[in-house]
Amino acid sequence: MADSEQYHLEILDSLSDISAEEWNALLPSDAGPFLKHEFLSTLEETGCIGGNTGWQAAHLLVKDQNVLLGAMPLYLKQHSYGEFVFDWSWAQAYEQQGMQYFPKALSAIPFTPVQGSRILSAASSDADLVQGKIAEGLKTLVVQNNLSSAHVLFPHARELESFKKQGFMLRDSVQFHWHNQDFQSFEHFLSFLTMKRRKNIRREREKVAKEHISFRHVPGNTSTDQDWEFFYRCYENTYRDHHSNPYLNEAFLKLWVKRLPDNLHLIIAQREEMPIAASLLVVDPITSKVYGRYWGAIEHVPCLHFETAYYQAIEYCISHQIQTFEGGAQGEHKMARGFLPTTIQSAHYIADPQFSKAVKHFLDREHQGIGAYVDELAEHSPLKSTTVQL
Repeated sequence: MADSEQYHLEILDSLSDISAEEWNALLPSDAGPFLKHEFLSTLEETGCIGGNTGWQAAHLLVKDQNVLLGAMPLYLKQHSYGEFVFDWSWAQAYEQQGMQYFPKALSAIPFTPVQGSRILSAASSDADLVQGKIAEGLKTLVVQNNLSSAHVLFPHARELESFKKQGFMLRDSVQFHWHNQDFQSFEHFLSFLTMKRRKNIRREREKVAKEHISFRHVPGNTSTDQDWEFFYRCYENTYRDHHSNPYLNEAFLKLWVKRLPDNLHLIIAQREEMPIAASLLVVDPITSKVYGRYWGAIEHVPCLHFETAYYQAIEYCISHQIQTFEGGAQGEHKMARGFLPTTIQSAHYIADPQFSKAVKHFLDREHQGIGAYVDELAEHSPLKSTTVQL
């Protein structure tokens, strides 16, 4: 093992400059599909990242001579869209002091609020040493380039200590996850919920059934271009309804499923065999997790969102013995559908000492508030009081 003094850092402005084999060899067994070269490089190749998107790839590598020992997915951001940890108020306050907040450094999975490794290290390397070098390197990158800050969103808990040693501050976020308790059927799952929640879910499912809507589950490896063209139509329509532009494009979806077909699963709602809505699941059989990513419809049907994006997904998890269904960021309404709050953390480094101190006070207050919020949510658990909560 080389001495740490022999390590050096490099910036990679395109993931295509490194092979999928070399990048993926750094991934831990629980990395999941979002850290794979096939996902991140597809974002870049199809223009979802780069150009005028406000996302510029600047992946951080640590090497011993020419041997790749570690890496961090990293971007220079010109805005805070697509992150799910909101710092718009920080940016506004920073600029009110006559300082420039953007660009900032961001280590995250673009447009994807999932927890996972943010510091990747080769199996042959000293993981603690690589973690420390990259965390230190990220801070140095901010200072040397006069950036305002660095943000590491949803890293694994095992990585937090390396960031704390470099003066990063931790911030809490709340997500809602569904946990499989060896359910044998959807009705078995409902039996674990309070009577109020059971009745509400059955009523919502009945509304959809009365519309004569059926569902087609399409694994990625049997999906067609037409399936993805329809899904993109639904996905795009959701953004248009909210007067915003979609982060992803159709070319990305088609290339994604070509490269990682076994990790994707479409759920398509149809009336008389005509598709009217769709949702996408990202499946990780290794960690037994499913991630609910996107949903959309071309026709409004009451409760169709809940059925397509949640209940059909829960049925999929039960039938495939998937242990966890992550429903994404935000959404207290998910609790009424059997999801439970989960607190995860992000790490933030602010270069300006005075502003960093102000942010620290803000995060201390926010931490207390989120703790109280989670305690309040627990009082409204959808599970029966006799059910073991995970």
